[in-house]
Amino acid sequence: MIIKSFDLNKKSFKENFYLLYGENQGYKDQIIKSKFKDKYSECTYSYDENEILNNQESFYNELISKSFFEKEKLIIINRATDKIKDIIEEIIEKNISDLVLVLNSNTLIKKSKLRNLFEKNKHTICVPFYEDNNQTLSAIASLFFREKKISISNQTINLITARSRGDRQNLNNELEKIESFLIDKKKINLEDVIKLTNLAEDSCLSKNKKKTIHILNENNYSLEDCILIIRSMLMKSKRLITLCKKATLTKDIETVLSSFKPPIFWKDKEIVKQQINSWSCENAEKLTYEINEIELLIKKYSASSVNILSDFIIEQATSTSN
Repeated sequence: MIIKSFDLNKKSFKENFYLLYGENQGYKDQIIKSKFKDKYSECTYSYDENEILNNQESFYNELISKSFFEKEKLIIINRATDKIKDIIEEIIEKNISDLVLVLNSNTLIKKSKLRNLFEKNKHTICVPFYEDNNQTLSAIASLFFREKKISISNQTINLITARSRGDRQNLNNELEKIESFLIDKKKINLEDVIKLTNLAEDSCLSKNKKKTIHILNENNYSLEDCILIIRSMLMKSKRLITLCKKATLTKDIETVLSSFKPPIFWKDKEIVKQQINSWSCENAEKLTYEINEIELLIKKYSASSVNILSDFIIEQATSTSN
């Protein structure tokens, strides 16, 4: 049976077998937590499809086993594909008591055997999760700030939404960072968000050419945006110099990242680690001087500010610095 993600979020269902599929992983994670994991917090077991395919006997034993204290058991299978269809069909036919089964899949085509199994069976639930549009993401962000009683402009919310690139998971990650930043504050401005959110400069400093170009192509920057981005890049390049010097001395990047002040948000540590590995101290210092020159060019030739910024960022992302 097919139902909409909205209905799954708002209503209760008695069925025990669910297929959640689609590109909107952030929304799926949200539903899995609120509708399933929170309810079965002590009896939840997660698998990857490959784990089950490689050891089917062990998986079946886990399904039928039940501790004395367990009333209901939640099984979540991630990255499920048509390969697991026969196993799932057998489980559904056995109708194992006190079992709730949730399959988390990526995009499944109409001819998918797994998708057809869940769509046509009246005892199973199939839920497609499509990409969020900017209106939906903007509404989520607005609600977040209203509940936190944080003052924020529509322009800043639009920027946060744009940085999420149609992915609720990206949005949740950015809102989490902002919440940490706002521990003792009740207001956030555009410049704060520019510094906090993952932008082209982060990918550029990580030498991720593909992601850098993607972010630049997905955004329509104004002159003000260009200035804020280049200043943010300057701030991060100065931080990079300090980190590179400490890493060179200690030979221990993890310790350097953990002890750095102000603290580096944990979800950004991997990106910063890539940046340290991509730049020498000498080249990071050279980059800082070049950023200052680019800011002057952006201000001087404002009509070409976006091109100047984009060319510079792409050049740095593709250069060999170490």
